[in-house]
Amino acid sequence: MSIGPVQLIVLGFRHPNFHGEVIAELERLRQSDTVRVIDALAVYKDADGEVEVEHLSNLTQDEAVELGSKVGALIGLGIEGEEGMIAGAMVGAAAVEDGVAVFDDDRAWDVLGDIPNDSAAALLLIEHHWAVPLRDAIARAGGFRLSDGFISPLDLVGIGLLAAEEAKELHDLETAYRNS
Repeated sequence: MSIGPVQLIVLGFRHPNFHGEVIAELERLRQSDTVRVIDALAVYKDADGEVEVEHLSNLTQDEAVELGSKVGALIGLGIEGEEGMIAGAMVGAAAVEDGVAVFDDDRAWDVLGDIPNDSAAALLLIEHHWAVPLRDAIARAGGFRLSDGFISPLDLVGIGLLAAEEAKELHDLETAYRNS
């Protein structure tokens, strides 16, 4: 089975008020075969920096059992306790033995450290189904990913893709809770 490009998206919430709208939108994207949510976690960080984790997902029960806690393993969060950490270490060691370069300190991303105290984050591990044919065509042509990232709406004004007013509205929406 070929897996599509996978992205970890970390969304911050100053005062989380989840009404199921995000999960509903992810379900719509799943039904259209655009994306698949591999795993999703809600991470709550209290004022003292103590972390509480809750599994969120639109996976079926069978998918959840098959995939386990992939976000937790990816960011080094031992959600499955000592057994989960040992299992993750064994998989990583086997990959290194096979000559596969896995995670190193130069590429480390302290996701939990990026979450401000007294806030929450949704960590979504998403497979982009729509991108599989494009990725495969690029690979067949000898291409490879150098970098990627989301572009701020404000940067889109300079190249004429958005009007300044629309860009400001989107930027304000994206950053409203981060700045409060």
